[in-house]
Amino acid sequence: MTTELYTFVGMFDRALTTVGHVLERAAEHARATGTSEAEMLDWRLAPDMFNLRQQALVVIDFPAQWLARAAGFDVPAATEGEPSLAELQSLIAKSKAFLAGLKPEQFQGRDEVPLTFNIGVIEPTMPIGQWVTGFATPNVYFHLSMAYAICRHHGVTLGKRDFFAGGL
Repeated sequence: MTTELYTFVGMFDRALTTVGHVLERAAEHARATGTSEAEMLDWRLAPDMFNLRQQALVVIDFPAQWLARAAGFDVPAATEGEPSLAELQSLIAKSKAFLAGLKPEQFQGRDEVPLTFNIGVIEPTMPIGQWVTGFATPNVYFHLSMAYAICRHHGVTLGKRDFFAGGL
């Protein structure tokens, strides 16, 4: 199966714009309701789920990490610690800058390159095109959806347009 891996650059860039928008809307709501930033970033849907900060970090880290793997580059490290809202926005800008530096030719002929990756419970080997389409992309959108849902659950006024803040 041939996958045009470069097309994911624009898609992930839009997801990054959207998560930045969702975080800003959450911050506006938190300020209006007297909720601290720390409390807002710790919001979650259920006790055993990632909080808003961690949901956002997956959306922020995965695009650069998985497109680096797809292009055969060194993979940027995952963000550690508990970044503030301003630091999350800075990390979004950093991830977007990484994506902006990618070129179509860096992905040519790479979609069938095998990659073995440990995802916790198994360590499968699949073509990089399958990893990007079947693992990275669903994870980015799952965690973006969870960030959106967490915010809605806590009273942030968001609609479908907000989910497409990065464009179509």
